[in-house]
Amino acid sequence: MELFKSKYKIPSEYEGERIDKVLAKLCVGVSRSQISAWIQSSTVFVNNSVVKASYRVKGGELVAVGGMLNPTPNWTVTADVDYKILFEDEHLIVVDKPAGLVTHPGKGNERGTLVNGLIGHRTELANLPRAGIVHRLDKYTSGLLVVAVSRTALNELTLAISKHEISRRYVAIVEGILEHNVRVDLPIGRHVTQRTLRQVRNDGRPAVTDFQPIERYCKHTLVEAKLHTGRTHQIRVHAQALSIPIVGDVAYGARGLLPKLPSVELSKTVKAFGRQALHAKRLQFRHPVTQKDMKFVSQTPTDIQELIYVLQRDAKTSSRA
Repeated sequence: MELFKSKYKIPSEYEGERIDKVLAKLCVGVSRSQISAWIQSSTVFVNNSVVKASYRVKGGELVAVGGMLNPTPNWTVTADVDYKILFEDEHLIVVDKPAGLVTHPGKGNERGTLVNGLIGHRTELANLPRAGIVHRLDKYTSGLLVVAVSRTALNELTLAISKHEISRRYVAIVEGILEHNVRVDLPIGRHVTQRTLRQVRNDGRPAVTDFQPIERYCKHTLVEAKLHTGRTHQIRVHAQALSIPIVGDVAYGARGLLPKLPSVELSKTVKAFGRQALHAKRLQFRHPVTQKDMKFVSQTPTDIQELIYVLQRDAKTSSRA
């Protein structure tokens, strides 16, 4: 078993939540039951004082956590997983994930995931909670994510995520016209009937996304989306809330929208587009050990770029008609 030790400053957005729930979010790969056991054994300190699991945080407290971790899973190593490494050192890896690749093993996806491939590349990842995954991308979302290789990097990057110090910008093609910059500040929670999905809910967790139009077409818009929080499916849910669902994202309202007189090429391309047109394009953060400013840009995937070209050609043809 491995000793887990870390310190956190509670983000203000968690005000009013129980300490065990808050630590479950901050301590990557540590279960709430394990955190509760640490609290019961008096190895969790808030402002140098032992607290109960029912303690509700105010925001800004300093928390020290220590305890033994349960053994990590026996990960399956997969050598032929398709992904690109854009940067790597002894502390972290920056990965460019293709669409269709699952980030983390789960029910029905025990092998062939990004984690399985990364462990084949860096075996020490098998000893870290969640194999060092700091944030995830949906299976059919492509683009950049950072993976911690050392315990120090994992703790610091997790803290940076909670403090919104990691900048993540996406590009997406949406149905409908976005006329101007919009900030969506709507809480997100689990869908009441479709448990694998999320929805805007008053009792959900805070979620903020900025949308900026890059290029407008006849009935679509190329947008940039900047995350200020990191809820599951956040951009997809917030795009639906704006009535501009992401092309191909049937789960969140996409309906294959087309202009009144679309080109044959556009009709075929939109109909055949087999995933949400969403790509994690830009990633920026401070290196957790060297403190260097790290900036990465991922090339727009071929399928999204081709859709952009088709939309541009259709818009030009329509403007001349």
